Amino acid sequence: MKVLLYTEGLKTIGKSGLGKAVKHQIRSLEDNNIEYSLDPKDINNCDIVHINFYGPKSYFLAKKAHRLGKKVVYHAHSTEEDFRNSFLFSNQVSKLFKWWISKCYRLGDVIITPTEYSKRLLENYNLNRDIYAISNGLDTKFFEKDAIWGREFRKKYHYSENDKIIMGVGLYLKRKGILDFVELAKRLPEYKFIWFGYLDLKYVPKEIKVAVNTKLPNLTFAGYVEPEVLRKAYSGCDLYLFPTLEETEGIPILEALCEQIPTLVRDIPVFEEYKDGEVVYKAKDINEFETKIKDILNNKLELLKDAGYKKAKEKDVKIVGKELIEVYKKVLEN
Repeated sequence: MKVLLYTEGLKTIGKSGLGKAVKHQIRSLEDNNIEYSLDPKDINNCDIVHINFYGPKSYFLAKKAHRLGKKVVYHAHSTEEDFRNSFLFSNQVSKLFKWWISKCYRLGDVIITPTEYSKRLLENYNLNRDIYAISNGLDTKFFEKDAIWGREFRKKYHYSENDKIIMGVGLYLKRKGILDFVELAKRLPEYKFIWFGYLDLKYVPKEIKVAVNTKLPNLTFAGYVEPEVLRKAYSGCDLYLFPTLEETEGIPILEALCEQIPTLVRDIPVFEEYKDGEVVYKAKDINEFETKIKDILNNKLELLKDAGYKKAKEKDVKIVGKELIEVYKKVLEN
């Protein structure tokens, strides 16, 4: 078996969650001794074409793969639901986006998507394909909590040992809950808020530009950082806050749980497998976020570190890698 792993525009999207997912796919193939190529010119020498994006090059590569008798695995990382409330005019063109990604996904002999929630969404798209829910996974050894890393993070960003630090991760998108993150920083000046992630502000609505340019003594937009810096931040923070409005999975929640940080997320369907009060804490609106932040940081709520860590270990790249290989085997058998 040889797999052509193709991700259109990887250099551009490599710093996103999709970029992380592709790295984990490569790791899975290597761990399982599966031969692979990243070069679309190598299509004739491959048995399976695994496509991660929905651009025109991806579409035509999938068409070519079928003409050559190759099997196509289409990875559905995006839905209409998580496209909305993202870039400029995304809501206005979301129906067109749904039509296009559906057209792309139907080129898969099978479809993979990260969660049972995104699988349910796609099942309503009338794709008429078998859909498998497989987490994008994470490298649990990489995201192990380390007190030394935590101190290095605090020193780098000029935080004291006594500061209570609330961390967020994501692109500058409304969907990511960035407006609530800024509002909570305004409401809770006694805590430090730091957001990691970046997106050129020319692609986002005015309200997001205003939010990112908010000047508060307790609020920092740290921009994009390499994973080595991010894992130190997890180790040094007191709370991971994920007020996202929509996700197909949301890998940062797994990274935070793996580093045993108390985690507070929005109560939305994609997080249904993370039980409120058992693995994470959940909030429905900004007032509930504010209350739970105070309760967590004032030790009025159990921190849930062990349960969160156990949950993250279930999504280790080695485990999800084996699930990915099983789908490859099925598609070749059929």
